[in-house]
Amino acid sequence: MLDSFYYLAGSPGPSGFGSKSTAEQVTASSPLPLPSLTAIITGATSGIGAETARVLAKRRVRLILPSRNLKAAEETKARILSECSDSQIIVMPLDLSSLSSVTNFVHQFQSLNLPLNLLINNAGKFSHDHAISEDGIEMTFATNYLGHFLLTKLLVNTMAETAKATGVEGRIVNVSSSIHGWFSGDMIKYLGQISRNKRNYDATRAYALSKLANVLHTHELARRLKQMEANVSVNCVHPGIVRTRLTRDREGFITDLVFFMASKLLKTIPQAAATTCYVATSPRLSHVTGKYFSDCNEASPSKLAASPTAAARLWSASEIMVNTKSKLVFDPNNGLE
Repeated sequence: MLDSFYYLAGSPGPSGFGSKSTAEQVTASSPLPLPSLTAIITGATSGIGAETARVLAKRRVRLILPSRNLKAAEETKARILSECSDSQIIVMPLDLSSLSSVTNFVHQFQSLNLPLNLLINNAGKFSHDHAISEDGIEMTFATNYLGHFLLTKLLVNTMAETAKATGVEGRIVNVSSSIHGWFSGDMIKYLGQISRNKRNYDATRAYALSKLANVLHTHELARRLKQMEANVSVNCVHPGIVRTRLTRDREGFITDLVFFMASKLLKTIPQAAATTCYVATSPRLSHVTGKYFSDCNEASPSKLAASPTAAARLWSASEIMVNTKSKLVFDPNNGLE
């Protein structure tokens, strides 16, 4: 009850910020050398991602905006340039649901010979209709988690090299959701089932699974980065309840009614982008890694999300899924065979 009061009141937590803080506010006084930073932000064509891009551009961060919809990305670029005319923004093609597209994007990015300081894995979708990616993975999981897993895997060495060369800590931010706590059961088995057919598919449970995977990825990646002794941190965030294009597959009377009834709990998009921007830029979080943040303050994920065993198991399964040479496939009873 007390936490709900603090949320509604927007009371600041230990960081000095709270649920009512905006992305501009949390980055206003950051002493990090933001003008020298390069950031990749997925899902930056609308909503939280677009606001994150706008605010970081305002702080003079060079932006790489990958998108499946290049027209929408160019429009985002134009809007930012109209406000920040000296911004450096590069639009590149990327379909996160396609492993080959992720690989091609990384090759194109690396050909630019740019440093990489920030990787913000923001893109996400909630799909009412069941679909399978070209790689045979349920579409929500493929887009929200697996594409980001591969993207991060292929870019992490570039980030480590940049951090070593510049002395500036690299930061990875995975955008998750408190809905990750709605999933219970065997993750790999359920993913195998919904990647084979739609009989067991539930849109909300599939979304919760993908968001749980984001948190577990954060924990295991943090452990591995420490082993590498890389000057790169990774944390995940719950942006808060906000109506964005994430719900585009469920537009209609029921969606409108739910959001109207929950209007007092909704954040504005500038408020929803605050935690991402805070975790990406705050000097208070230097060398803080493997944590979960909400309302610009550290919070506790679900019990399953905090399980090292679950994180290691998901990582192993993910390595198999992104290995195009692997002969392993999903078994609806056991997950992988």
